Amino acid sequence: MILPVTLTIAGAAALLNLWLMIRVGQVRTSEKVSVGDGGNEKVLRRMRAHSNYIETAPFILILIGLIEMTSKGDLSPTWLWIVGGVYLLGRVAHGIGMDDGKFGKGRMIGTIVTMLTLLGLGVYAVVIPYLGN
Repeated sequence: MILPVTLTIAGAAALLNLWLMIRVGQVRTSEKVSVGDGGNEKVLRRMRAHSNYIETAPFILILIGLIEMTSKGDLSPTWLWIVGGVYLLGRVAHGIGMDDGKFGKGRMIGTIVTMLTLLGLGVYAVVIPYLGN
């Protein structure tokens, strides 16, 4: 069984993880912090953007994979492609927004998109067995 949505979103998620890692490394280099955050807020913000991503991405990918496995027919649900893409865009916005010194728009958008994605996929996964498909 090939899961095109899951494979595509997982691949993009891996690349997004790499991008967030590079951003942490860049700010560590520029701020001369080799380990941890060194008490530096810029480093801490980048690290938290990366850590926050890691805290949610596995749940999203597992839910997308399981939901895709339960889909009927040969095609994956279009809505699942959209949800996965919106989630990834939200995480990019969050990563960039974390550079701002306050609760900026990008961070807020990323947080809301992530929470809604987790909520929607989680609820859908819970009710799938009871939908009578």
